[in-house]
Order: sequence, then C-alpha cells, then structure tokens
Amino acid sequence: MIRVGCCGFPVSMKRYFESFGLVEVNRTFYVFPRLETLAGWREKAPEGFEFTVKAHQDITHKAKMRANESSLEAFGRIREICEALKSRVLVFQTPGSFRPDRLGDVEAFFGHVDRGDLFLVWETRGTVWERPEVREKLGEILEKFDVTHVTDPFRVMPAYVGQVAYFRLHGLGERMYYYQFSDVELERLKELVSPYEEKGNDVYVLFNNLSMFVDGMRFVKYLSEGSFPKITGSTGLASVKEVLERTRYPASKSTLIRKVGWKLVEIEEGKQVRLGEVLAELPSKNFRSADEVLDLVKDLL
Repeated sequence: MIRVGCCGFPVSMKRYFESFGLVEVNRTFYVFPRLETLAGWREKAPEGFEFTVKAHQDITHKAKMRANESSLEAFGRIREICEALKSRVLVFQTPGSFRPDRLGDVEAFFGHVDRGDLFLVWETRGTVWERPEVREKLGEILEKFDVTHVTDPFRVMPAYVGQVAYFRLHGLGERMYYYQFSDVELERLKELVSPYEEKGNDVYVLFNNLSMFVDGMRFVKYLSEGSFPKITGSTGLASVKEVLERTRYPASKSTLIRKVGWKLVEIEEGKQVRLGEVLAELPSKNFRSADEVLDLVKDLL
C-alpha cells in the first residue's frame, strides 16, 4: 500500500482529515507539544488515520546525532509523543551542514537508543551523501540498525530501505519548496515508488512543497482512479488568469515570476506548463492588473 500525506497541516485539521489518511507531524521538530494536546489530535482523527513524527531539533541539529544527555532525553520525550499519537514511524532529518564524517556519531546514537516498536527513518541532505563511497558506508550503517534512508525520489533513491520505505518531496525548482508537480511528474513518482510496494514494503509518500495539499490530493486520485483532476478550474487563458489573480498589483515582471512563476497552468486539455516560462517572454515593466498581463500573454499561448 502507498500511503500519501503532507509534512504538516497545510489546511485545517478537519479538512485535512477528510482528505488524507496520513500526516507527518513537523511541530515536534520545534517544540515538545503537551501529550494531552496530541491525544486530542488522535481523538479527532478518523479511524485508521496515521501520524508520523519528526524528531526534535535537539537531536538532529543541536546534538548533531551524538548520543549525549540532551539528545537521549529528547528521544525519550519524542517516544512519548509517538505513543500519544499511536505513531509507528519516527523521522530524523539532519541539515545540509551535517557531513558523512559524523557517521560514527550516528552509529553510536542508533545503537544506544531504545526504539521499542518504532520504525526509524533518516533523511540526509546534500549532494555529498550521493557519492558512491558515502552511500555504501551509509547503507551499511542503516542496514545494521534497520533505519530506512529517506530521500526525494526525483533526486536520489535510498541507500537502504527496511520494512518502511519513506519519501519526502520538496520540489524540483531553484527555490526549495516553491514547486508544483505536473501530471507527468506524478506519473513518474508512481513508477519510482511502486517497486517498493510490489516488494512488500509499506510505502510513505510525503509532500513538502508549497502546493503540497493540492499535489497530494491529485496523487491520491491518480493512485486510486488512474486519472488527475485539473490543476486549475479551466484551460488556456482562463487558467492563466486564475493563477495571476492570486497576487497583488501593481507588480513587476520579476515579482510575478517569483510569486507565481513556479505554479502550473493548463494551456490546453492535458497539457501543463510552468507559468514562469510564459511570463519570461513579457517585457520588463510594472503591471497594474492581471488583465494587463493577460493582454500580452494571449499572444504567447
């Protein structure tokens, strides 16, 4: 089974619970919520809904995965949080500054903590982790402690996967998170993660981009029905207008590209383009309204 959700709640809990069966709780990276609050979340969630939990920064960013008093205390508190939410997956995410020369600390940490029944998964960040010799060493350590390697499958596949295969999607744009996935990309996503499902892994796909709610919902529909809903309510110029009207005017060309250029529009039925590709052809000037932009865009479509 492929489980799909978002990193955090991008909409109200009520609406989210009606739309997804999974969420990654990111709040636990910053604070330790009251257990009573988390028990309330568990009560509000429908039967079968699953919470995964992101480990606190005291472990990953402050202690840098060293097994010291602070990190071990934080791990104990995170375990209590997982119990309150009835979570079975705990997510570690280290920063881009965390280098492979710290793998010894990681090995000591995972060897020291009492995980109980939790599945532990770890997201490394940075291209240094993609080097063959680093991936080999990383895979050996992760396999030793049965800790799944978390990756964005569009960038790199995991060095090791246990029972749980866990993927976090941040987008493919120049700016992290500023991205919307096209139908073609979501089709490719299914191709990338389905082999793990076929092998019997429990597959988790977590969207972590600005359009994660919509992208996640579209992916859920594609998995269940084999088709995608429209990204916008219309096609052609009307689709462009729908997106352009989501920003304030007056706005310069560069502002429009920065704010809405990463979004997709339906140029025609089944054909999507990134709005920035269209806006790039406009003259550099300040636009007073969306209609003024559309007057120029219509000749480009």
